Amino acid sequence: MNASSKNIVREMIENRALIKSLAKNDFKIKFAGSYLGTVWAFVQPVVTVLIYWFVFDMAIGATAPIRGERPVAYVLWLVAGIVPWFFFSDCVNAGTSVLTEYNYLVKKVVFNVDILPVVKVFSSIFVHVFFVVFMLVLFLCYGYFPDLYVLQVIYYSLGVLVLALGMSYLTSAVSVFFPDARQIVNIALQIGIWATPIMWSIDDMKGKIPHVAMEILKLNPLYYIVQGYREALIDKVWFFEHPGMTLYFWCFTIVICFLGVTVFRRLKVHFADVL
Repeated sequence: MNASSKNIVREMIENRALIKSLAKNDFKIKFAGSYLGTVWAFVQPVVTVLIYWFVFDMAIGATAPIRGERPVAYVLWLVAGIVPWFFFSDCVNAGTSVLTEYNYLVKKVVFNVDILPVVKVFSSIFVHVFFVVFMLVLFLCYGYFPDLYVLQVIYYSLGVLVLALGMSYLTSAVSVFFPDARQIVNIALQIGIWATPIMWSIDDMKGKIPHVAMEILKLNPLYYIVQGYREALIDKVWFFEHPGMTLYFWCFTIVICFLGVTVFRRLKVHFADVL
């Protein structure tokens, strides 16, 4: 970890109370003025899950891959993959525009702008916690009772958080000077949800696409997270049983964090002038 990254971590710890306060406020003001308020933060993802479930399960007849002797309901397989994706996409989307949104704070000399991407990522945690609980209740309804393996959801959620935070530092800094970056991020996320095996199984691709293409798809860091959620909730597999993928994911995440923090720190002296 370089000096810049260490400084960021130290500033997060020192400003934890401010980050917590700003994150709560950020979550509330997203839906200020609407009758249902913050309820909309939970309604939209639930509706999205129901639509995907109806289209792929009811209409198309998609099925979950065979997991041992016990058949898995497609809705469980779908939810276990899409919940971490919702968290990741929400963090990156919000993080990309954070400096523009909070430009009045960026222009204040006394305010530490380094914590703003952290505020956006932490703001997304509220919805993610709700959906993790929703997911566990849904699994419980289908007879999957919580066990020690389920605790890995915390580990994989932490992985998503760190990855999204690194990307948010990078995209937020770039978007100040290149506003089109926000649109590029939106398009990348739209492609990403289909490039990640959330609605489809990578095992079904065997024989249909070249082996090299399958290996490239597995380089997607969200593949590790999505598979991890499913292995924690359905397959009952520990993350350390895949040492190669675990090492790759964290090396990739550390590189993204290093790149994001470095770019952010070098460009931040110009933020106030551009905004």
